[in-house]
Amino acid sequence: MEIKNVSKSYPKFTLNDVSFSIPKGSIVGFIGRNGAGKSTTLKGIMNLVHFDKGEVYAFNQNMKDNELEIKQSIGFSLSEVKYYPNKTIKQIVDVTKRFYKNFNQEKFDKLCKLFNLDINKKLEQLSSGMKVKYSLAVALSHDAKLLILDEPTSGLDPISRDEICEMFLDIVKNKERSILFSTHITSDLEKCATDIVYIREGNIVFEGKKKEFISSYKLLRCSKESLSESLKNKLISYREHEEKVEGLISMDYIKEIENHTDFEIIEPSLEDIMVYLERSVKNNEEFTL
Repeated sequence: MEIKNVSKSYPKFTLNDVSFSIPKGSIVGFIGRNGAGKSTTLKGIMNLVHFDKGEVYAFNQNMKDNELEIKQSIGFSLSEVKYYPNKTIKQIVDVTKRFYKNFNQEKFDKLCKLFNLDINKKLEQLSSGMKVKYSLAVALSHDAKLLILDEPTSGLDPISRDEICEMFLDIVKNKERSILFSTHITSDLEKCATDIVYIREGNIVFEGKKKEFISSYKLLRCSKESLSESLKNKLISYREHEEKVEGLISMDYIKEIENHTDFEIIEPSLEDIMVYLERSVKNNEEFTL
């Protein structure tokens, strides 16, 4: 899939010329803080909200012109499955499968057994993790080549999140399927994502390989007295605790400090990078509680 220069304006928010791609066989983590534009982008891709401009192409076809055909090959799930809560899984799937010409009931039944899903349970009786597994079972049963999932691991316990990440890796292992999933749980991305799309205040600030994103930064730790004003200005953002300073620095400046014995240079996690990049938006403004 290719998303090309899509925009959407609301009174208090603008999605601004968003472009990125989902390579075949990839797991793309769509990251950003709450309100950054992740859900708006995903809904727009699926034509649940209408972009003001821009184009979406899937499987080399324009989404607007071939929506019904393309959606046969896409599995889509919002962050919470809320439709028909008083109906059983079996009742819902009996309706849902009519929309997909390739729906395989036998495959769905096998997936339900694999996921320990009781098809006679009502949707409202399912835990958050089971709702995610239900969405995956439906998507995989109509042979979806692309899964688009809005915060599928949100609210899950660590064990359930780990299971979902393992499922994602298994789904793409033959390089025929791809997954785009939004999340703010960066530890999940470290387990399974191949690529990262980072959105901030409606703008894409990074698109590319996860390894490339992480390797672009280092964490710097030192004492306050060791941190000169010129070096402080090169930090993307930083925080002080007692007499210590920790900050994020671009690899562009590492050569200037790597020989200083006063500085500790550390590999950052995805969470470290995201936190410090978001802090940089605030320009390190001080505030008091």
